[in-house]
Amino acid sequence: MTYTTLPQTDIKVSKLCLGTMTWGLQNTQAEGFEQMDYALDQGINFFDTAELYPVPSEAKTYADTERIIGQWFQKTSNRDKVVLASKIAGPGEYTAHIRTNGFSPEAIKDAVNKSLERLKTDYIDLYQLHWPERNTNTLGVRDYKHEDEAWDDNFNEILHTFDGIIKSGKVRHIGISNEKAWGTMRYLEESKTHNLPRMLTVQNAYSLLNRLFEGDMAEIAMRENMGLLAYSPLGCGVLSGKYIKGEDSKNSRLNLFTRFARYSSASCTEATKQYLAIAEAHQLKLSQMALAFVTQQPFVTSNIIGATTMSQLQENSESINLNLTEEVLEAIENVHKIIPNPAA
Repeated sequence: MTYTTLPQTDIKVSKLCLGTMTWGLQNTQAEGFEQMDYALDQGINFFDTAELYPVPSEAKTYADTERIIGQWFQKTSNRDKVVLASKIAGPGEYTAHIRTNGFSPEAIKDAVNKSLERLKTDYIDLYQLHWPERNTNTLGVRDYKHEDEAWDDNFNEILHTFDGIIKSGKVRHIGISNEKAWGTMRYLEESKTHNLPRMLTVQNAYSLLNRLFEGDMAEIAMRENMGLLAYSPLGCGVLSGKYIKGEDSKNSRLNLFTRFARYSSASCTEATKQYLAIAEAHQLKLSQMALAFVTQQPFVTSNIIGATTMSQLQENSESINLNLTEEVLEAIENVHKIIPNPAA
């Protein structure tokens, strides 16, 4: 395993982060335990979760993923070996079963306290806002279209709320997720101007099929020392190649949940075929090539890998040993020029 630190801290984190959003729905508690045991043995010390998980989010399974992690901490006493990240769910109809008061001080405090209880820990290392409260183009929406909305600018209020929570010791650091350039810079400027806690990381989708982060967000990440925690680096498993090779099963994620169509378009399929051809020409596994591409980007702090089987987790974790050659990278760029960001 290779390591870096959370930006502007001395907290060492693995360049691969264990994603957990299938635990409690596609994976049982026992399987979640097995994944955590294996990840830690491989040197993966960074785990990411959310109160929303498992996904798809439903009232009957709300926060079961956090409960599984908490049970594992209680069983193994491994809390001090893990850098733990979680998130407060963003607002909207999709999360109305969780709460309806957005990122108000009451909502954030409630979310933190309940996550701590479920996770059976006294602190969370990195606590994130799962998606913006305002109307903007996130979660697969390609373009921004301005709309009238009831939202009031509350960046300062959110940071003040976290200031108190951090001083209480319940959260060490904070980050954002599914955020855009404007929101990211607003948080950073509020922190600088008012001496408030700083958002250290941004957790956004990033893969061979979605490289939009390389625009304004990459410049912010590099110039402001703000790390990307890349999620969906395999595009819901599409970049394993299993769907185009007919190796998927009825339990594969896109077969179970057909509404997750972001990576299923004709252009995504064509791009994946071309990336598969590159991998095969260089005797590489497509999944490992796709993951290595993400991991070695200079703005990536950690690459969030998820799996529903142990064989998948093993293959994904082994990608840390792969360094892509200039020839492979050039071939990837040639595909990207022809089919840019088909899943964005």
